[in-house]
This record gives sequence, C-alpha cells and structure tokens, in this order.
Amino acid sequence: MSIKKIVVTGAPGTGKTVIINGLENQGYRCFHEIIRSMTAKAKLDGTKKTPVSNPLAFVDDPLKFNQLLLQGRLSHFKEAQDLDTEVSFFDRGMPDVLAYMNYFKQSYGQDFINTCENHKYDVVFIMPPWKEIYVSDNERLETFDEAEKLHKNLMNTYKAFGYSPISVPKTSVSERISFILNELKRI
Repeated sequence: MSIKKIVVTGAPGTGKTVIINGLENQGYRCFHEIIRSMTAKAKLDGTKKTPVSNPLAFVDDPLKFNQLLLQGRLSHFKEAQDLDTEVSFFDRGMPDVLAYMNYFKQSYGQDFINTCENHKYDVVFIMPPWKEIYVSDNERLETFDEAEKLHKNLMNTYKAFGYSPISVPKTSVSERISFILNELKRI
C-alpha cells in the first residue's frame, strides 16, 4: 500500500499542533513534533539562562542537535512507510530543519540535503503567520516578527526541494482541518 505522507508546517505559533491533534482525533495517524521536547531538554541541560529565540543557544553542539532532529523526523518518515493506513500526517518535515538552520545562519553538509532529497513527502500544507493566535512559551522562543521571517524561510526551503506548499487559510480549527482533507481528495 502506498501511504501518502502529508506535512503540516509553518512558523511557530501558527496552529500546527492543534491541527495535528484534530486530525489525530478524527482517526488519522499523526507524527508529532519532536523539537519542543528537545528544546526543553536542551534548556534544562544547558548553562544559558537568558531567553533567546534560537533553541540552539542552549546546546553545546548545534550541528549534533540538528542532526538528531533530522534523524528523528527521518525515523517518523520511515515508520510511516510500514503503517496500514492511507495517509500519515507529520507536524513538520525534514526540510524544516534546513529552513531553520538557514535562518540562524548555520552550515550543514550534503548529508542534510541528501536526506531531504531522498525522502519526499507527498503534500506540504503551510500555516501562515497569524498574529491574533500567536503565543510564545517556554519552548516557543521566537517573536512574531521572527515567526514571519521563519515562514519565508520555510516557503523558500520547501520550494527549493521541489514542493509547492499549500497555504492553509486563517479560519477556525475545524475549517482548517476540512480544508486540508478536501485538498487531499483532489490530489
């Protein structure tokens, strides 16, 4: 069975997790974001006490942190291939790692690019920045202005890998979920 792998991405605070949770509540297999738990752990383990928007400020080896993040998302991708379901949703995809690394001006090797090129998702939905719902917290460290810039980086990175991200309208959670599911019927 060919499983459609669907990414729901976007800048911080755009409602991705709520949408993923809503899809999961409807019975869809969803892979949850792993960066929040990784950031929380890095903050606990790190020595930096001043709040910053870059979670890598809390780690000694930012490249290793990003490698672990990319490998975690790759593990989700591979796990989805063995499921007995037609569709799997992902709260962020592998190209997100590169988009953030580009934003924070961090270098990465060809292995990062190869991982993204060799493991393609079927569809990418992107949640646009939405000031009215944006909230920062202990793991979401970016300002709204930074979220807008990250959105542009995400769009550019996914397009560079040949994707055509579908922008999800700023509507209610149920309407956003319906939009995603209706778009998938047309693909």
